[in-house]
Parts: sequence; structure tokens; C-alpha cells
Amino acid sequence: MTDNLQKIQVEKIKNRYTHKEVQTTKFDELKQLDKQVKTPAIAYAYTRGTIGTLMLGTGMSLAMKVIGETTGWLIGGVVIGVVGMAIMATTHLVFNAIMKKRKAKFADTIIAKSNELLQN
Repeated sequence: MTDNLQKIQVEKIKNRYTHKEVQTTKFDELKQLDKQVKTPAIAYAYTRGTIGTLMLGTGMSLAMKVIGETTGWLIGGVVIGVVGMAIMATTHLVFNAIMKKRKAKFADTIIAKSNELLQN
């Protein structure tokens, strides 16, 4: 290996372990605010949708007697499946409600920063 290649690799390794001061710009702050608006709603929607899907799958498995052998499990499976469908069906509505609240909370700050960036 040549000395130049070795020096380049040594610099790359060194850079991985050195701490660099991160300067945030106004654009970075705007992106961070936008992320603060979206992230909780998205996380909640994914969690709620996953729970609804798992409930639907469990109910379907019980209703088809893949798991559980008795008629009681069949009825329970139908109930669990319907609840799972209801959760899945309302996930988008809940997501929109959370987004609306979060947008209202952060709107003034985001608009002010956006206008400040657009004027420069």
C-alpha cells in the first residue's frame, strides 16, 4: 500500500473518532420543527395500525380454528377481528386529528422561521 493511500485511510479512521462542532442553521431548525410536528403522529399511527392488524389476524386465526378448537374461540375470534378492523379503520382519522393539533401548536413558529428564511 502506498503512503498516500495509507494516509487517506488513517485520516478517515481519525475523522470517525473526532468530535466536530455542529453548527445549526435556520433551515436546520425549520426542518427540526417540521419533524417535531410529524414524528409523534406517524409513530402513533404505525403503532395503532400494527396493533389493529395483529388483532385482526388473531381474530381471523381463531375464527378459522387455526388456533383454538371450540365454538367459544370462534365467537371470540370474530369479536377480536371486528375490534381490530375498527382500530385499523379509525387510524387515519386519529392520525389527522393529531397532525391538526400539532400543526396548530407549531404553526406560528414554523411560519415565522419560513418567512425569515424566504426574506434572506
